[in-house]
Amino acid sequence: MTQQQQLQTSNHALTAEPVTFYQQRRETRSTCCYCGVGCGVIITTEGQQIVDVKGDPEHPANYGRLCTKGSTLHLTAKLDARALYPEVRLSRHTPRERVSWDTALDYTVDRFAEIIKTHGPDAVAFYISGQLLTEDYYVFNKLAKGLIGTNNVDTNSRLCMSSAVAGYKATLGADAPPACYEDIDHTQCLFIAGSNTAFAHPIVFRRIEDAKAKNPDMKMVVVDPRRTDTAQLADLHLAILPGTDVALFNGLLHVMLWEGLLDMAYIRNHTEGFEALKETVREYTPKMVADICGVPEADIIQAAKWFGAGPTLSMYCMGLNQSIHGTEKNAALINLHLATGQIGKPGAGPFSLTGQPNAMGGREVGGMSNLLSGHRDLANAEHRAEVARLWGVPDVPATPGKTAVEMFEAVKNGEIKAIWIACTNPAHSMPDLNNVLASLQQAELVVLQDAFNNTDSNVYADVFLPASTWGEKEGTVTNSERRITRVQPAAPKPGEARHDWEAVVDFAQRLEQKLGKTQTLFNYPNTETIFNEHRESTRGRDLDITGLTYKILESQGPQQWPFKSGATQGEARLYTDGVFQKPGGKAHFVSAVYKPTADKPDARHPFRLLTGRLRDQWHGMSRTGTLAQLYNHVEEPVVSMHADDMQRRQISHGDIVKLSNKRGTLTIKVQRSDEVKPAELFIPMHWGSQFMHGLGVNALMPPAFDKTSKQPELKHTAVKIEKLSLPWQMTVMRNCNDLRLLADIRALLPAFDYATVGLYGRGSGMLILRAAHGTAPDPKLIAQLDHLLGMVEDAPMLHLDDVKRGISKRILVEQGQVSAVRLIGEMLAADWLKQVMLEGQFTDELRKWALAPLAAPPTGQKSRGKIVCNCLDVSENEIIETCQQGADLLTLQAKLKCGTSCGSCVPELKRLVKLHGKTHAE
Repeated sequence: MTQQQQLQTSNHALTAEPVTFYQQRRETRSTCCYCGVGCGVIITTEGQQIVDVKGDPEHPANYGRLCTKGSTLHLTAKLDARALYPEVRLSRHTPRERVSWDTALDYTVDRFAEIIKTHGPDAVAFYISGQLLTEDYYVFNKLAKGLIGTNNVDTNSRLCMSSAVAGYKATLGADAPPACYEDIDHTQCLFIAGSNTAFAHPIVFRRIEDAKAKNPDMKMVVVDPRRTDTAQLADLHLAILPGTDVALFNGLLHVMLWEGLLDMAYIRNHTEGFEALKETVREYTPKMVADICGVPEADIIQAAKWFGAGPTLSMYCMGLNQSIHGTEKNAALINLHLATGQIGKPGAGPFSLTGQPNAMGGREVGGMSNLLSGHRDLANAEHRAEVARLWGVPDVPATPGKTAVEMFEAVKNGEIKAIWIACTNPAHSMPDLNNVLASLQQAELVVLQDAFNNTDSNVYADVFLPASTWGEKEGTVTNSERRITRVQPAAPKPGEARHDWEAVVDFAQRLEQKLGKTQTLFNYPNTETIFNEHRESTRGRDLDITGLTYKILESQGPQQWPFKSGATQGEARLYTDGVFQKPGGKAHFVSAVYKPTADKPDARHPFRLLTGRLRDQWHGMSRTGTLAQLYNHVEEPVVSMHADDMQRRQISHGDIVKLSNKRGTLTIKVQRSDEVKPAELFIPMHWGSQFMHGLGVNALMPPAFDKTSKQPELKHTAVKIEKLSLPWQMTVMRNCNDLRLLADIRALLPAFDYATVGLYGRGSGMLILRAAHGTAPDPKLIAQLDHLLGMVEDAPMLHLDDVKRGISKRILVEQGQVSAVRLIGEMLAADWLKQVMLEGQFTDELRKWALAPLAAPPTGQKSRGKIVCNCLDVSENEIIETCQQGADLLTLQAKLKCGTSCGSCVPELKRLVKLHGKTHAE
């Protein structure tokens, strides 16, 4: 019996019946809300409180495994940062006030109706999210295109997956990844391009590690400018210059052509356009490509031979997608599969790794400005007519809607008057952020629908609608391998929060009345009625799910599409018969030529700045940023820089620098790194104004976008770097039992030339503020900070003030433990005092020396360094010391237990063994 058959016969209906929240303890099957892997989870609830989460051993996306983020989801199910009731403000100059849902929706309906009547339907817009469920997405799409009559509905999936969509459609004819996770187990060559899978999709990477262990002959090629954790596992790392992917892929095809590695019969029988492509790649000799990409000719030839031998599975993500040439990059990679016949068979195919949990489901229902339900194209009149008939409306508007970058530009210039933002944070995630913030400030009306009140976009909202979130929502999601999972609620909605679809349906029905409609388009008493209408929209389409029901998903488990009427299961692989979704059934080769990035380094801006993901954080950190232990691996924002560049510019590890270009500036600390090449820098995309002085790296990124997919180039820009002299410095640490303290401290960040704030530790952990300034700040600011820390005049404190040297120290001791530290001017003891706070032991000996300028305590206690294994709290220095005693990976796992839980730290453990093991030392 196959794993799929076993899954179908297992019991997935732990909560198939309508949920009531009075049982003492129960388990509910759901999915993780982070990346597009789509891991199944089992949520444990006591009463109305989520208390635990574990991987679902029967879910085929993860078979029980979870990464550090997924395994701590239950710890984020607290209400500290949740939005619990509607709020409205009538003027930008007044704060929002709590109101009822009726008041909030009636006000919003009145404003939308007035704007539509005065300026037309295209004067309003909806910017939604790949974290919504499919049913949420469907009603937003129908509201805009069916009721209001505007195609101005786009999604943050535009920022992550639209080039993958355009690449699939240009070559294969449909937005349908043809491969599946099981292909990892069958491939002989895994070709990863533009993806740090180890960090961005950790559970997929666990499967890659397993496959490589079982099949040592499997070759792994990684294409990435950085030497990431993923690249370090590779047999061959092609560290290309940023943006040169098309040249590389054309070069690989050139080699395959001359080496006789192409499947000419497949090309003749199943494709068209090869002769034009052949002429294009003729010029891309290994020598030419080596010069463009900055990699050795021999490596290009070796990669081509491995790819051509097959079966080859390629995996790719933002490194290809977030580019002004993203569609061409995707298509050029797919060309390699078509030319070698590496598609539609086990272990082979082009497999785009989805960034968000339901970006795929959103595209299925047409939740983008150029799409319609069932993978229909807005530009196709027949498709528009089909959707109009399904919805019972006269027509669907033909005028193209605004895509993400265009949408916010239209808000800024007044073309769009009102924008409704749901479950996303454009004030952090969009490129050229200063321009986006100006747009939000300019809008006549901003509606924000979100579960969290701590996002950067929150300050711009005139109407705030509280939404349900992970553990509370119900509906369906679709993961990277086209697998649909039924999501069940494990806990009730808190406060006055509503499901996203509920809020939209209520708004739509009120707007219908305002517009004089006599019948509703939104007769949806529950999510199943929405799903059934969506299902009907797929009939006869490439993603046909007319054979799928909630009941099947609940009883037989997650299913892949297509799942046609009468089918017993979905299809794991597409195009097994060589018939594609193009006219005539043949795939199409796209002839692309290499073109450079939007921003090009020059004498004024000589550095290439790259962005990417951290292992333990997610997007803008509205959820992960509330959990202390998810900061332990990386505590604060830093820019990674090569040692040679630092030496040439007399920059030391830990110095504060300013990065700048024509769009903005960013003040940040430097970290020495061997992951980046000379003249390249790297900053994670997660850090924004909630965690640092400044808007984050996206403020520097260009708004330029791909002409086909309209996806912006969020991975690369050119900058200059300057070392700053900020002599006044401060470190603050405070036990943090309430996230309101974090919010209060955030308000102080703009007062310093440099500042970062975050959490650290286990449980509620501690808050850490680091700040620097050109001169000593106003004493009133420090007094305000001390008040927030509880360091008032009669508090039990150790203190030292040396005005002449600009040193001021405060250590708050409550119930025999250090609960807060504030160090100004001299901070040598910060690291070991942090450890004292975590361990809760403040002995008399430590008390004697706590205010002294000592980098280590007199007791000989060692600094632990950063936490590598977050699950089991194992630090870098502990691991290094064990490696120096001769430990290999298995010994580390046996002795320290690191890497034995979620496995996300295993790539880093391997690197530390390699760097610090006895073999290396000898």
